[in-house]
Amino acid sequence: MSNKREREKRREQRLAEESKAGSKDRRTRLLQLGAGAAFLAVVIVAVLIVLSGGSDDGGDTKLEGVDVVNEELAGIPEKGLVLGDPKAPVEVIEWGDLQCPACKAYSEEILPQVIEGQVAQGQAKIAFRNFTIIGPQSTPAGAAALAAGEQGRGWHFIDIFYKNQGVENSEYADDEFLTTIAKNAGVEDIAKWNKERETLTAEVERTSEEAQQLGLSSTPSFAIKGPSTNGMELITISSPEELESAIDAAS
Repeated sequence: MSNKREREKRREQRLAEESKAGSKDRRTRLLQLGAGAAFLAVVIVAVLIVLSGGSDDGGDTKLEGVDVVNEELAGIPEKGLVLGDPKAPVEVIEWGDLQCPACKAYSEEILPQVIEGQVAQGQAKIAFRNFTIIGPQSTPAGAAALAAGEQGRGWHFIDIFYKNQGVENSEYADDEFLTTIAKNAGVEDIAKWNKERETLTAEVERTSEEAQQLGLSSTPSFAIKGPSTNGMELITISSPEELESAIDAAS
């Protein structure tokens, strides 16, 4: 009997040891599986980030001043690069370069008061014409603005560009930047915009030549046309009040 009890005791010890070893092996396998799953998840995330980055054209970036521009231009008609009621009796023409720091200053310090007043009230409209004098990227930027204008977002494009303007001739105004401006300006059909901006370089060159023929040598330059003017008259302005007075005189 004692031998039988000894055998049973050894058998129980062996089963206990095997059970313990099995549990340890199972825990090891589970840890390995968990580590593998975690590693796989990291790899998947990394791949998704790379794929996302590779397809990102920068257009989803939120720029400075978008809400300000949307509020300022809300409810005002836009057609091409003309802002305001097409039937407004007075037209103000601005020749500008989107890379021009002085143009940026005028767009932020002088024009808003006139836009919120006489333009919003239908007394005047403002037409932007490209006069590219800064550098190589000014022409494609101007064509991009014209293409945005074809979808009724030309002035949104111009103003948002100015609010995010970089150092002139620092090569910031590349395709990615222009696409970001277009998307933030509310251009809906980016494929159409891309196609049209490639064909509008000639229009940028035409208005630049027009400015030179008028004897203009700097940006921004302004002219005004209305019932009380002798055709289109060049004007010099340095404050919102001067532009408002010129519009009143031209009415």
